[in-house]
Amino acid sequence: MTSTDSILRGYLSDNAAGASPQILDAVVAASAGPAAPYGNDPLTARMRAKMAAAFECELDVFAVGTGSAANGIGLAALTRPWGSILAHADSHINNDEAGAPEFFTDGSKIVLLGGEHSKIDPDELRVAAHAGRGDVHSVQASVLSITQVTETGSVYTIDELRELTTIAREAGLRIHMDGARFANALVALDVSPAEMTWKLGVNMLSFGATKNGALTADAIISFDPTLATELSFRHKRGGQLTSKMRFQAAQLDAYLTNDLWLDNARQANAMAARLRAGIADVAGVTVTSEPGSNILFAVFPDELSEALHDRGFGFYTNRWEPGVVRIVVSFAHEAADIDEFVAAIRELA
Repeated sequence: MTSTDSILRGYLSDNAAGASPQILDAVVAASAGPAAPYGNDPLTARMRAKMAAAFECELDVFAVGTGSAANGIGLAALTRPWGSILAHADSHINNDEAGAPEFFTDGSKIVLLGGEHSKIDPDELRVAAHAGRGDVHSVQASVLSITQVTETGSVYTIDELRELTTIAREAGLRIHMDGARFANALVALDVSPAEMTWKLGVNMLSFGATKNGALTADAIISFDPTLATELSFRHKRGGQLTSKMRFQAAQLDAYLTNDLWLDNARQANAMAARLRAGIADVAGVTVTSEPGSNILFAVFPDELSEALHDRGFGFYTNRWEPGVVRIVVSFAHEAADIDEFVAAIRELA
């Protein structure tokens, strides 16, 4: 959603936002002169070092163009085709990737779990982690995939993550985290990247950047050095080893520089909180999602949604259930944008 004035009215997704100026500048700078292809350039090496510093450990980083590629390739390295991936029914890998995880894993089955606010129920995980164990007629539970932030905007606490990862590790499962909005979760919890990943036993992270200021760069981050060779080949076979890798590396390098990624996430979360507060008491409007991230789910009367759409405000409605709307606030939204949206909702409700 674009606008001819200075007010941003697009809330369909944080993907609708443009790129941070620092990241655009970094891409332009990376274009000056030649560089070794396929990630063998100094800029890519510098980006990898920054990732290791941010996560406080040795790790392997593979830049990709989409979060779906990160999820699919990463999961393929964690399971075999007869294995299964345990994930919430609301997860992106289940609902929004057109079977990409199954494609990359050569058919590994996604076993769906329930739980309120799109968070996996620990008791369901305990059962699923052992179901059919050793039975040649059954897929074998291999990976737990956790979405942080969840698809409905909730944020797992560290204690909630610890409970799930403990269950998974004790059952011999590897652990994948879909971190499309990883930075938003970090700032919501005020924890370090290490505390939310490898210190809990996470083996692999799909590291999102495109929703938070980058152009065309996300990444697979592996905390397990034994997976490096397989990931290298899967990265290439999956069409993600770009010849001019330095342009993706430039984006991720700038993203991590001077805490740009965290500042962008703080802005998005703060503006979502401002919106939530502004519409909390509006008659006929009910916010249904948990606070904490940059995503709001709410129930709007159809007449209100239609009137807001007529004024140029873009957001999804009736896609999940009748009357349910999803509003996603980005790092590019400012207080004036939110205040105009709130004013329109209050006027038209």
